[in-house]
Amino acid sequence: MTKHIHRRTVLGLSLVAVLMFGFGFALVPLYNVFCQAFGFNGRNIEVENGTYQVREEVVRTLRDGVDKNRTITVQFLANENKDLPWEFRPLQREINVHPGEVKQVRFYARNLSDKTVVARAIPSMQPSVAIKYFTKVECFCFNNQIFKPGEAKEMPLIFVVDRKLPQGIDKLTQSYTFFDTQQGKSDSVAAAVKSLVHG
Repeated sequence: MTKHIHRRTVLGLSLVAVLMFGFGFALVPLYNVFCQAFGFNGRNIEVENGTYQVREEVVRTLRDGVDKNRTITVQFLANENKDLPWEFRPLQREINVHPGEVKQVRFYARNLSDKTVVARAIPSMQPSVAIKYFTKVECFCFNNQIFKPGEAKEMPLIFVVDRKLPQGIDKLTQSYTFFDTQQGKSDSVAAAVKSLVHG
């Protein structure tokens, strides 16, 4: 009887360990599916073979045309990450756009360290209700960015504000923070993702 109980306990614990490993392994694809469904992290684009495949929502937004009777102010912020020795700033801090109008701005980043850095930009939108109405057609935040020692880059952000943005919202703030994605730095990226989901 005791041997049977021990066997069931060992089997149960082994199953739990396998399930936990499987859940951890599936977290990244699950997060990508979550982002695509709800618009978090700017994942409004599917990247395939190095080319951007525009989703149906983007096509609809562009097809609806430009609402020239409405003007939205979009502000851009680059947040400093004290753990990353970078210079990072938007080259345009604020622009006015009409809903349905495709706009491009650029951000500047420079690696101030003497080491190659691989980093990922995590976006945040205020007010948060506007996330699903701010469609990124192209963004440096879609992929990891590799910067050699001292390397500087100008990185594009191409976007369109959906005509269905609720009335009463006339100002959006899109901000980015870069996090080191190299081994041993994943905790900071995970914390950033958590703050997006809960913030």
